[in-house]
Amino acid sequence: MDNGESAINSAKTPDTAPPFVSRATDGSWHILVHALPGAKKSEFSGIREGRLCIRIAAPALENRANAALADLTAKALNIRPAKISVISGVRSRQKRLRLATDSEPDWSLLLP
Repeated sequence: MDNGESAINSAKTPDTAPPFVSRATDGSWHILVHALPGAKKSEFSGIREGRLCIRIAAPALENRANAALADLTAKALNIRPAKISVISGVRSRQKRLRLATDSEPDWSLLLP
């Protein structure tokens, strides 16, 4: 595991969570993402190597793709965009998002 994933997985993850989701020890949720910036449209496009694959229409310039990624995820899960942050992989396609919410979201909303 890379980038501290072992610390994340030490927290109890509910059986309803998909493989790309884990519960952090602080009570927040973490989502492993494979981002594809510069796509024709923003959409969730499946699972790739244990990560949620997300196409983002915004370019990978000046943090625009990361902001669009957070906005798309927040809209899908019906939470405020301010509750989502990129905690690793800011300049990479392999990212980890943090959802600062105690209640478990409906993960099926992220699947195509």
